[in-house]
Amino acid sequence: MIKLILTAFTMTALLSAAAAAGDAGSKDAKVTLVYEHQLPNVTGKSMKGVLVEYGPGGFSSAHTHPNSAFIYATVLEGAIRSQVNDGPVKVYKAGESFSEMPGDRHGVSENASKTKSAKLLAVFVVDSSQKELTFPIKK
Repeated sequence: MIKLILTAFTMTALLSAAAAAGDAGSKDAKVTLVYEHQLPNVTGKSMKGVLVEYGPGGFSSAHTHPNSAFIYATVLEGAIRSQVNDGPVKVYKAGESFSEMPGDRHGVSENASKTKSAKLLAVFVVDSSQKELTFPIKK
């Protein structure tokens, strides 16, 4: 009986470790639309809030946003390394913010830490008809 319990415990531990290793291997940011509202005083425009969560060492691939999008991003937790267009790579800490203009390229967007999580809230003002908010940059 004890051997059966130990075997079950060992199998559970191995399966849990394998699942955790699979989760740890994913470095892509988790992106969630958390707010969407048409602007009543600007016909055809909406405000959309996007929560971007980076695990330790997490990142978003180089990307652009719709040509109609103005973006204001605030770091909620941790620190984010960011580069817009050909500007310098900067690190923004919790409470700091940056913006992106229509047509900007976001070449670097990543967690500045390999050990702690980071989060940012990106608020878009964009054409209401625009559904996709991020487009990968093809190299």
